[in-house]
Amino acid sequence: MAKNLVIVESPAKARTINKYLGGDFEVLACYGHVRDLVPKEGAVDPDHDFAMKYATIERNAKRVDAIAKAISKLDAIYLATDPDREGEAISWHLSELLRERGVLDDKPIRRVVFYEVTQRAIQAAFTQPRSLSTDLINAQQARRALDYLVGFKLSPLLWKKITSGLSAGRVQSPALRLIVEREQEIERFTPQEYWTIEADVEKSAQAFVARLFTLDGEKIEQFSVTTGTRANAVTDRLAQAAAGLLRVAKVERKQRRRNPAAPFITSTLQQEASRKLRFSAQKTMRVAQQLYEGIDTGSGATGLITYIRTDSVNLAQEAVANIQEVIAKRYGRDNLPAKPHRYRTRAKNAQEAHEAIRPTDAWRIPDEVKGSLTPDQYRLYELIWQRAVACQMIHATINTVAVDFACGSVGVFRATGSTIANPGFMAVYLEGTDDTVNPEDSERTLPSMQVGDEIKLRAIRPEQHFTEAPPRYSEASLVRALEERGIGRPSTYASILSTLQQRNYVLLENRRFWPTDTGRVVIKFLKEHFDRYVDYDFTARMEDDLDAISRGEQDWIPVLRAFWEPFKERIEDKSKVSRGEVMQARELGVDPASGRPVTARLGRYGPYVQIGSVNDEAKPSFAGLIQGQSIDTITLEAALALFKLPRELGETPQGEKLVVGIGRYGPYVRYANKFVSLKREDDPYTITRERALERVAEKKEAEANRLIRRFDGSDIEILRGRFGPYITDGKKNTRIPKGREPEELALEECRQLLSKLPERKSGRRGGGQRRKSG
Repeated sequence: MAKNLVIVESPAKARTINKYLGGDFEVLACYGHVRDLVPKEGAVDPDHDFAMKYATIERNAKRVDAIAKAISKLDAIYLATDPDREGEAISWHLSELLRERGVLDDKPIRRVVFYEVTQRAIQAAFTQPRSLSTDLINAQQARRALDYLVGFKLSPLLWKKITSGLSAGRVQSPALRLIVEREQEIERFTPQEYWTIEADVEKSAQAFVARLFTLDGEKIEQFSVTTGTRANAVTDRLAQAAAGLLRVAKVERKQRRRNPAAPFITSTLQQEASRKLRFSAQKTMRVAQQLYEGIDTGSGATGLITYIRTDSVNLAQEAVANIQEVIAKRYGRDNLPAKPHRYRTRAKNAQEAHEAIRPTDAWRIPDEVKGSLTPDQYRLYELIWQRAVACQMIHATINTVAVDFACGSVGVFRATGSTIANPGFMAVYLEGTDDTVNPEDSERTLPSMQVGDEIKLRAIRPEQHFTEAPPRYSEASLVRALEERGIGRPSTYASILSTLQQRNYVLLENRRFWPTDTGRVVIKFLKEHFDRYVDYDFTARMEDDLDAISRGEQDWIPVLRAFWEPFKERIEDKSKVSRGEVMQARELGVDPASGRPVTARLGRYGPYVQIGSVNDEAKPSFAGLIQGQSIDTITLEAALALFKLPRELGETPQGEKLVVGIGRYGPYVRYANKFVSLKREDDPYTITRERALERVAEKKEAEANRLIRRFDGSDIEILRGRFGPYITDGKKNTRIPKGREPEELALEECRQLLSKLPERKSGRRGGGQRRKSG
């Protein structure tokens, strides 16, 4: 019979650990956080040393009840939550709840930590229990209190000054600022024209390209040639000097080393999974958690990777030895370096006792465990395995060659090539990049050439180019930017990116972040009135203070007080700012038809343009912006075009009125009282009646395929839905009863099934776009 109770976060982890500990232990899951601040004003009291009011999280109350009940029969409690600040806080909150319930009866509470869910690690951890860490608990409490104070004080101000449902966050807002400022940088960007002069040459039947390197003894820079006229003149002059041949003037050969990347930490795993697997940060963490908690690969569940929330690139000696054995066996001893690679951790607060993310056993080759994994689990495990193995292999050796070709006495062209002499670690893994293709990733060979060789010149041609604006942030590049600035911590990045999208501050399109007008207005307000709290350096210093608390170097209450006093004053001061001052309209010009001003604004239902003002005799007209338009960039011409909608296109062959417009969900065609969305390639301002009828016909065909049965003289229908057939009267929907076929249901039975459903509550639907008035 069990004598000890072990608490972990998840049932998957509980099942894996249970089989390692034997009959003296019972393992239960608390399902994550069990207690949090009460979700109302006053949960943190700055006037009483930031005293906090906690309440049990409702969804996990039953778990706490089960744990409390189990304790009465057992002798000791082992808290085995995750080995970080958050895990420490979960253990502390649980112990406090149990103490409040009076179920501990002086039973010992021990804390155990481990970084991989394997038999060896679990059993070793239970031989070295410790007490709860006050420093880690205080650091997490300080972090939570800060987030609460910012959220509960600043968010309501945003609701009053901008619109409801908005939020500000200590880390979330600087992250949004990065995205908005990058978009503004792109909008300010003016492309610059420049030209390169390229030579198509051939040697030993191998064609290749050389680029103009010097002209009249001067090195060619990016903007040496900036017009087509100048480029053509240079081209003609070089062609005349070459007379069909270029002469090899110089051959320079070098050998270069490329070293492997460090093993993964949380942030680099998120970045690389985004680049190579197209995983979101949230998906990466979800799948990695599954690999960490345990997968049954044939001999019972075991963790396949080490703990996934880490800032450390350190590898344990046993792990390095394990990886070296695999390298020697699979890739040969000549791919092992003379001594193991050691990587330096960049994060200030990384604990070297923690390890990088790696396989718990490198002998679990990805292809050999593939059958036990889901496709996503396999792809992420393979990525982690490859990176860990590659980091202990020898460098890659790359041969490079640069050949200069004299073009008479006028200029010099240069061609470069490279070949991989020894792939080393590149045979296993090559790190991805965010925005450009790494030229080292592929070989470019040149034919063998010696100084003095004459090379056949096929053509000299000018090539036009334009400079490009900086790219919008991807998930990978945004995580890297946050990490480089010291904003937030890797374990929080996934939730930050998710919150920005949920709040409609940003859109993720083609895997790039675009700020919405709401996001822009929020950042404009915060930069003008709360500049310190969206300042990158201030946010990073705050993170450093929180890290210092976790190391026991600072007391948490003075840190909070230093933040709170000026923040409180700023809140009180800025509450006097009027909404009109915050929501300043952007003037676009004058409507030629009415002579009234045209402005772009952000309203309760999103961005819109307005003709006239509330003070005019005639009512102002409104039109919502469509996707891709912004109040910061829309032109007068584009704004006036919005008022051309809705457009009447006549009637359908059935006599239904045909109208094109733009609504809450984008451009549409309306026929009778039904709507069909236009496709991306359809322009609502120019779409023809014929094309609109095509979309209506497609909609009617789709509806006909959905219809199973329509009852004459009634609004009730039986339709095919995404989750199976259902009954509807246009107001309420209900499923088909189990064991019944849709075709056999009578009208009266359908009425009875619908009548059992509660009436829908009426209420205004928020978030729609404004349309033209009148």
